Amino acid sequence: MSAVPVVVLVGPMGVGKSTVGQLLAERLGVGFRDTDDDIVAAEGRTIAEIFVDEGEPAFRAVEKRAVHRALAEHDGVLALGGGAILDEDTRGVLAGHRVVYLSMDVEEAVRRTGLNVARPLLALNPRKQWRELMEARRHLYAEVATAVVATDGRTPEEVTQAALDALELKEA
Repeated sequence: MSAVPVVVLVGPMGVGKSTVGQLLAERLGVGFRDTDDDIVAAEGRTIAEIFVDEGEPAFRAVEKRAVHRALAEHDGVLALGGGAILDEDTRGVLAGHRVVYLSMDVEEAVRRTGLNVARPLLALNPRKQWRELMEARRHLYAEVATAVVATDGRTPEEVTQAALDALELKEA
């Protein structure tokens, strides 16, 4: 049986996809799913460990399968990992879905995540690497987005309300 997520959240690491996703799901009366959690559960190790043990290409292949499976199975709010939109097939599958791109600037990223080393793509010179990641990904997030919601200086509740408003969704 095929399902369609009510909302799919995309955006950089640390932007609040999981937090906002859980709030959105609660307000819409649906379930929440995070593909990063799916990957960790299926692989039995952290995303950082997969990166270290097998490299980014192997992780991206695992991520692509997890995202495509979740898009086909989940009918609630779905949060994708920060790099999921790098895959062209994934971007194609997102067409027709309600996708919210949660955005933030580098100062907000520093404040929220500390740009710490638990993020494998930011291990060296985190500010510079975050900026470079965003330069490479920003247009891809925008490409798949139905709506863009800035998270800078906003509480998770404010971001959740902005997403509901942007998509013109009514609470359960």
